[in-house]
Order: sequence, then C-alpha cells, then structure tokens
Amino acid sequence: MWSNFLLRVGVIGNGFHSKRIQIILKKKKINFFLYKPNRPKYYDVKEFKKLKECNVIYIISPNKTHLSYIKKLYHKRYIFCEKPPVSSRKEIEQLKKIKSNKIFFNYNFRFFKISEILKKRKTYKLGELLCSNLVHSHGLALKKEYKKSWRSNIMKSPKGVYEIVSIHWIDLINFHFGIKKINKPHLINFSGVGNSFDTSSVQLELNNKSIVNIFSTYNSAYSKRLFFLFQNGIVEQTDNLVQIKGPAINLDKNGFFIKPKVIEKLNINEKNEYNYSLEKSVDFFMKIVKLKKTFSKKDFNLAISSNKLIF
Repeated sequence: MWSNFLLRVGVIGNGFHSKRIQIILKKKKINFFLYKPNRPKYYDVKEFKKLKECNVIYIISPNKTHLSYIKKLYHKRYIFCEKPPVSSRKEIEQLKKIKSNKIFFNYNFRFFKISEILKKRKTYKLGELLCSNLVHSHGLALKKEYKKSWRSNIMKSPKGVYEIVSIHWIDLINFHFGIKKINKPHLINFSGVGNSFDTSSVQLELNNKSIVNIFSTYNSAYSKRLFFLFQNGIVEQTDNLVQIKGPAINLDKNGFFIKPKVIEKLNINEKNEYNYSLEKSVDFFMKIVKLKKTFSKKDFNLAISSNKLIF
C-alpha cells in the first residue's frame, strides 16, 4: 500500500502490543527498524543513532518512557505514540510545550463498533445520554508473565490498569460526549502481584450532567459489558453481541411500558474488532504521513485532555 512512498520507520518496544503493530506494518509491506529499549544501556548510542535516522517513529514502550522518547525524536519526524501520552500532570505540562503537529496518540477504541454507533446516535434518534456503565475485564494478572511485566511495576505504570485500559474508555466518552469532571478513582492491587494497580473503578460527570461508571480489572475472565441509557433508546454490548433498542415509548395493548424494540443487532468477533481498530488507527496515521500532512490541533488537545483527566 505504501510501496511508492519512501519511509524510514522505527519501532520502539518489542512487547505484546508492539508485536501487534509490527504485524500490521509487515502486512502493509512497511519495513521498519526495531529498537528494543530493554537493553543494558537504555539509550544504546549505536542503536539509537539508527533510530534517529528514521523519519517515522512508533513509540510502543512503557508509559513512563513516552515523554522522553518524544522529546528526543519529535523534531522533523512523525510520531505514533501509544496511549496514554504521559504519566503525570508535570509531564503533561512539558508535552504541551512541544511544538509539533506531527504527533498522533493511539486511542484506537475510537475505531470500535460501539464508537461508530455512538457517533450515529442522532441517526438512531437516541436523544441525550442519561447514564452509562462500562465493565471490561480479563485475566492478565493471573498469568505468570504478569509478575515480570512493566504493567505490574508502579515505576513504569504508576496507575496500572487505570492508565492502560480505563483511559481508553475515558477517552471514548470524552471524544463523544465531553467530560466535565472525574471523581477520585478507586485503585487497588487485587492480585498482590507486583506493586501497581490491577483493578480500578471510577465515576465520570459529563458536560450534560449525566454519569458514567467505568470498571476495569486484570483479575477475572474476559468480559465486556457496555451499557448506554439514552432518553429515547439503549445501546448495549455483551461480549460479542451489540444491540440498539428504542424508542422509549413502547406500550402493550393495555398501555403498560414494555421493553423497547431491537432496532439493530450486531454480532462481532472481539479479537477481530481489536485488530481492526488497531489497523484503522495505523491506517489513519500512515495516511497523514503519506500525504505529508499534519494532525489537527484539536485532536492533539483532545488526547491531552483525556490524559489529564486521569490525574
């Protein structure tokens, strides 16, 4: 797809998520230089020099390292940085001072099917959002590898699952509805493995005064339960099944309220959807690169806004 465009692509990091990105790049026949930050010398002079020869950089390293890499590499380069952009309010202020319109932060949940539906809520005539409950779980903390993972290390992941999983949902809500306030999250190390947080619960207050609750954990079976209650309908996802229901006024022959009708029903494959959203995010980034365009200031500020909300 990009064979006619000269690229020198560098990828920082070689963990599970980085390997997903690498698969996508290989699929699109994009050659890249792989820089592994877990070497004895963190900034290996020879290897880092090769990285600096690249004009496109994918930062897919531990969250705490993002700002350092951005500051060293952003000048005259396109940057694809995994979310969250940074890990503290102090770092956010430093990031805001960087003058570049070639930085993209990967909030790929924006390309999920549920996001596409929320974008079309006026088409479905759903009305205003009243409340939402989002539950996302899987058993990462129950795997042996988790103990040695940067995700379980509070120095590399200060807020754990909250800044890795919950932030995706926080960004999605902020992207579609706008968040006025986030109440103090409840963060715990439920598994006792490592010293970072593997379970989080948080409540958001939106600009329209509605409430959204988000629960994320690495301590249970895989499950995704998303519920959005609108004035004139319901959007819900239970693992692989997504349903849109409405309208609010649905009565039986005696005038009693009954369940709204199913407007649309979708069966999705969770693994495929995740891979699809990640590929769409890479495609969006690479399209801008190929056309030698820049990212909007609005998108940059929104990514920073979503990041800032978790601190």
